[in-house]
Amino acid sequence: MKLGDWVVVAAAIAVSVAFTSAAADRAQQGGFVEITAADETLLYPLSEDRQVTVDGPLGETHIEIRNGRAYVHDSPCRDKICITTGWLESAGDWSACLPNRVFVSIRGGETAEGAPDAVAR
Repeated sequence: MKLGDWVVVAAAIAVSVAFTSAAADRAQQGGFVEITAADETLLYPLSEDRQVTVDGPLGETHIEIRNGRAYVHDSPCRDKICITTGWLESAGDWSACLPNRVFVSIRGGETAEGAPDAVAR
């Protein structure tokens, strides 16, 4: 395996760990946006509107928190999948920019009505 392959594997593992952590915290009251980038994890309440900019290896990723929801507004990645994910509003919702190593998830609060509590394979 080449260095790039190891980077992708490490990023996938980090996303899996972060997603598992977010899913485990669904029962918490109140909602927070958890943003993981580089060597830092940031928590912001969904109740406070704000713009957040985090640095990744490709540049800055801009996240907007507004009206109890979060959205990856801009990112320097090529495919912009993190942006097309749309607004994150329920516990367990997440978006990831793997090329820029940024993971955004909603923790606490309530899950969307009718959403499964867990998925098993």
